[in-house]
Amino acid sequence: MTYSLTPRNEGNLPAVSAPPLIRLDAYVAEDGSTVVNGHLLEMGGTRPPNEAILDAIAMFARTLGAPVAATVIDRSVLQVARLRVYPDGSSRTIADEEDLPPGRERTAAEEEAFPPLARVERIIQHAQRGELHAASVLAGALREHLTLRRGAEDELSLEARAIEAYLAYQRGDYMLSTVLALTVARIRCRTDLNRAAPEVARATAAWQRLTDEGQVATRGQELLHMWEHLSAEGHLREPAHQAMAKAVRTRLARGDRAVPATSAAPALTAGQGPVAPEDEPLRPTRRGLRRFTRRPARPAE
Repeated sequence: MTYSLTPRNEGNLPAVSAPPLIRLDAYVAEDGSTVVNGHLLEMGGTRPPNEAILDAIAMFARTLGAPVAATVIDRSVLQVARLRVYPDGSSRTIADEEDLPPGRERTAAEEEAFPPLARVERIIQHAQRGELHAASVLAGALREHLTLRRGAEDELSLEARAIEAYLAYQRGDYMLSTVLALTVARIRCRTDLNRAAPEVARATAAWQRLTDEGQVATRGQELLHMWEHLSAEGHLREPAHQAMAKAVRTRLARGDRAVPATSAAPALTAGQGPVAPEDEPLRPTRRGLRRFTRRPARPAE
């Protein structure tokens, strides 16, 4: 980078009083697995995730000699926390309205420091070594932060969600894979029909592995509507996709579920239904959230 958004001192370090330039990110999965800037932390023993996160972020602050901003998505408590962490190891939480809004320039700076594509490569490396749990946690962290920062319909957010769906399929979690892949397909049907059919096909492949009849019927109806919408718009050209669309209708009919005729199937529109219903909303930060608040360390006597 040839420019700086942060005031500098004579040593070319961010001024201590300046607002942080780069916002780090951290993620706590439902099982307690913890990620900081795209790296899975080795917890060891019974170390709490919040302590591991604060230690890792404080290391960045000490290196910079300036306060560091951080956004922590904690799925174990359905909360997103905004932090300020200082070189002395102390930290405090702030409310959303106190945080600096990303903006295009800030987002570009953050993603240049911690590129999403480099994180995808790390996810792939874990998957290739058969470390599917680690790969899935990293994919979930990437998807959550990109969605929070850019929105669910952003191209990078969609790619991260598709990777997470694929990993869930590889782990045998076909319900999660179906739900994630359906969201990608739903968004593509709204925003880019030319690229929708392969995504609907991936969602169908996961759906075909489901055994719960209620989920088969509910998810199958949405898949059927997607396939029929693609057909009506002239985007159901591949024989393999035509066969998958037929397989969905056949399975639903075999289960004695009511299946509407093709002409009566509602088309998906840009305003139909929630974009990502599986993304449970996160509660915003409260000031002084205790588990992410630390007092300054006392100097050694």
